[in-house]
Order: sequence, then C-alpha cells, then structure tokens
Amino acid sequence: MLGALALMSSLLAGYAMAGGRSRSWIHVIGFALILATTVYVILDLEFPRLGMVRIDSFDRLLVELRATMN
Repeated sequence: MLGALALMSSLLAGYAMAGGRSRSWIHVIGFALILATTVYVILDLEFPRLGMVRIDSFDRLLVELRATMN
C-alpha cells in the first residue's frame, strides 16, 4: 500500500509538471519527501526491533508466557 502511494504521488507530480516550462520545486521536494518517508516506513515495519516501531513490551510478554509454560 505504501509502494502504491509512492507510485501515485510520482504519477501526480509528473502529470502536474508535464505541461509547464520549468519544474515545480514544490512538487519535486514533496515527491522526494513522500518517497523517502515511504521507504523509511516500509523498512521500519520490516525490522521492528531497529526502528521507531518497537515491540519490546510484546517480546517481554512472550518471554513471560514461555516461562510459565515450563
């Protein structure tokens, strides 16, 4: 879904700049920010122990549950 958002934003930015003589720097910077944010969120969700999304409390609960099973 995030990849589709990045592709749609690139389509909209390209479509908006296609008719103009010069580049719209707002669109260029906006696209770069959206693409960078999308890649960051994808990587953050892929590796939840390294990024801003933390699962430490969930890991602790699983360790406690496993300890009660022994």
